[in-house]
Amino acid sequence: MELNYQGATTFIQTAGYAIDPAKPSVCFVHGAGMDHAVWTLFVRWFARNGYNALAVDLRGHGRSGGTALESIESMADWLLGLLDAVGVPEVGLAGHSMGSLLALQAAATGGAKVRKLALLGFGYPMAVGAPLLDAAHANDHAAVDMMTIWGHDAGAQFGGHQVPGLSISTITKRRLEAARPGVLFADLNACHTYAGGAEAAAALACPVTLILGDRDRMTPVRGAREFAKTLPKAAIDMIPGCGHGMMEEKPEQTHKALVKALSV
Repeated sequence: MELNYQGATTFIQTAGYAIDPAKPSVCFVHGAGMDHAVWTLFVRWFARNGYNALAVDLRGHGRSGGTALESIESMADWLLGLLDAVGVPEVGLAGHSMGSLLALQAAATGGAKVRKLALLGFGYPMAVGAPLLDAAHANDHAAVDMMTIWGHDAGAQFGGHQVPGLSISTITKRRLEAARPGVLFADLNACHTYAGGAEAAAALACPVTLILGDRDRMTPVRGAREFAKTLPKAAIDMIPGCGHGMMEEKPEQTHKALVKALSV
């Protein structure tokens, strides 16, 4: 679905279903430089099993217009306003990588609006190395290469896709290449400069599930484990043999973890 929101066209994948206020809702938020397509499998399952399922293209990403927002806090406010605009009063919220920071902040700000929270590929603080930031700032393709390499376990670099003939790393690379100039840097810098995690954790009231890959090199597991200790209602669902890009690397395991984390 498309709507005009805050002066720009905004795209939300709903698997072709209209929003029904009588149904429970789940919402998925993509990571840096990505778009709604990373959530297609999961949106379709939830939409066909009694939920309003939404995967947003953040402002300036994918099929959404406007300029990319430059802070996690502004992205979270944007998302909460969008959910109000489409008539979703309460939601199970999931975010991956940058989207996990956004989801955390939105859950803290939105209070009872977020009933359950799933943080995938999460880490806090989410510091970004200078070589990656510099390459992204220069719109250098090296930024795409670094994210593709670091963002997947070794097995996903050489095949590993469940469909023969498809490449996990190439799919990720093409999605990042499709990002508009400046978007990847804005996203990575928002992750790098976000300092509100501890305050957000203290404000959370909803159950939280951290869905993690045990071989994640982008957001190593140790940071997520430490952060989980600050959450009053936290569980960790570890996916073995998986890097940062769990939706592509281990889709079935990720699907099961999301169903467990977000179902009413």
